[in-house]
Order: sequence, then C-alpha cells, then structure tokens
Amino acid sequence: MTKLIEFTKMHGAGNDYIYVNTSLYPLEHPEDLAIKWSAPHIGIGSDGLVLIDQSDVADFSMRIFNADGSEAMMCGNASRCIGKYVYENGLTKEKNITLETLSGIKELELTVEGNTVTEVTVDMGTPIVEEEEITLKINDKKYTGTVVSMGNPHFVVFVDDIDKIDLRQIGPLLEKHPFFPNRTNVEFVQVRSSLEARMRVWERGSGITLACGTGACATAVAGLVRRKTGDKIKVIMDGGGLTIRWDKSSSNKVFMTGGAVRVFEGSIEV
Repeated sequence: MTKLIEFTKMHGAGNDYIYVNTSLYPLEHPEDLAIKWSAPHIGIGSDGLVLIDQSDVADFSMRIFNADGSEAMMCGNASRCIGKYVYENGLTKEKNITLETLSGIKELELTVEGNTVTEVTVDMGTPIVEEEEITLKINDKKYTGTVVSMGNPHFVVFVDDIDKIDLRQIGPLLEKHPFFPNRTNVEFVQVRSSLEARMRVWERGSGITLACGTGACATAVAGLVRRKTGDKIKVIMDGGGLTIRWDKSSSNKVFMTGGAVRVFEGSIEV
C-alpha cells in the first residue's frame, strides 16, 4: 500500500536537499529513499535527504542521508535550511533554536524580516585540527593539505589555480585514500586575499556539490592555521558564498553565516 509524503526542496548556497518532517511523515529505510529520490531525471534530484524531527535534548533534530544512502554526521547548509523551515512553517516562534545532530547540538540564530528568515548563523562548534600539514600521494602526484574535523572529516588543499584541478578525477581518489579509513570530504582552495577564498568541494557520499557548509568552515580553519587568511573570511563556492568566523581567541568556536532558499514544495509516493 502506498502513502503520500510531503516534502520541501531547499538549498543553501546551492547545496540542495529534500526535507521531510518525520513527525508528520515517518519514513522507513531513509537510506534507500535518499538514493531513489536524489537521482536526477528519475527522482526529485538533490544532494540527499534530510529528516526533521522532535528531540529530547534540543528544539529539533536532524538526520542527513547523502545521495549514495550513507548517513552524514553534520551539514552546515542543511542546518540553516532547517532554521528557515521550522520558523516559516510555524513550528517555532523562537529566533534562537537548538538542533540535535550526530555531531552534537548546534545553535542557530535566525535573522527575520517580517515572517521570512533571510539569514542564519550556525554555531558549528570547536574544530579539531588533526594534521596541520600532511602530504598524500595519488598516482605519483603529491597533495599537501590540512586535516580538519568539523564533526565530520575534511582534507583542505590550497592551490594556486583552482580552475586547473580536475575535481571529478581526483576527488574520489582522495576521499578514499588509505589515510582516511572512513573516507573524507575534500576541499581545494585558492586564497584570493586574507579576507576571501575560492573553494570547490568533493563531498563524501555525494561527489561534487555546489557548496559545503562544514567544508567552508574547515577551509577557514585551515587558512588561519596555515597563516593564509584571517579569522573571518568569505568562502566563495560554486553555489555562492558563506561568511565564516573562527573565534579562536575566545570561545574557539566556528560561526557560519549565510542564507537558505526554499525552492519548491511537493509530494511523492512511497
């Protein structure tokens, strides 16, 4: 027997997901649905599936399934979209909310004009710099990068010319490099100034995406520890820009600010 599931398609800087309120529409086997629904042409098309639910420890909870069905620990862009979703759908009247994720509870600060959320700042927590500078070898070519955890793993590689990087070819090889037994997200970054960097990302489980919030945060952290950028920068990705600030001297937390866009509403049978 089929049932109809209502969903919302949203994106943050081009990082697009299918959002379902599982308090209203419980889903069985979301990993399979993520693969099916994320497929272009024959599905809805997205970078994955996000489940919004109630929480015993926060205002709301979030689970994320990538386009390949694997479950992600955290997504900054999805967090901002959830802030917009719960406020504009009347699930909360608060402009400061907490969100339970697999990498801990995140705090969201909403900027609201009228009844519209125009921007969300996410407390992304304390970064862990696991390797300040390490060189990995792929097919006789060396890639020097910084290993950063933002609740999920990242390998940030600084380059002189980002347009010369064959991300589709090298991304999956670095993602599955033996140094990363659980795979990793990969960012290639070209620093434009101490205030701005251009970044492209290969996401673990999703491949090339237009943006990655945790990747932007990892980029800012790597930029500061490698003395390439300041403590607040604009990270420009294929889908748009995010402002990242690492409050290293005080709280040691990373704060991400950016918009969220509601693309369309729909329903689908399962």
